[in-house]
Amino acid sequence: MRRHHLDSPLGTLIALADDDGLRALLFPGHRVPTAVQEIPRGSEGFEAVVEQLEEYFAGDRQDFDLPIAPRGTEFQLRAWDALRAIPYGQTRSYGEQAAMLGDRGLARAVGLANNRNPISIVVPCHRVIGADGSLVGYGGGLATKRFLLDLESADSTLF
Repeated sequence: MRRHHLDSPLGTLIALADDDGLRALLFPGHRVPTAVQEIPRGSEGFEAVVEQLEEYFAGDRQDFDLPIAPRGTEFQLRAWDALRAIPYGQTRSYGEQAAMLGDRGLARAVGLANNRNPISIVVPCHRVIGADGSLVGYGGGLATKRFLLDLESADSTLF
């Protein structure tokens, strides 16, 4: 496992990767497991992650083209794949994301899966909102969610 710290408009993000791909992208304030804290910092192998995040924050990138390798249950992996299908600048409710998985009744399960999403921004759980259009539940905090949605709404309509 490799670890890289990168500056962003949201503060210092921590990227974790191995030979299979990006494992995690953590916001400032996320709890970093002790085992991860002991991994030496380095930039080798993170060039594409840094470049694509810089382009995203500059408003020049809408899709990420990075190998990702999140670890989760079969349901979590399906939920996270559905997140990647939500277009830049658009949002979906938890129910709509659950419908993407074939069962609108799985909205709460989808919310729990999204809460466990280890690859913030690249796997865009910030694009999921409450059924009434409200900003709800985000591991990076609602201010971060609002920032990301505002960034993406420069050329799009959110709701």
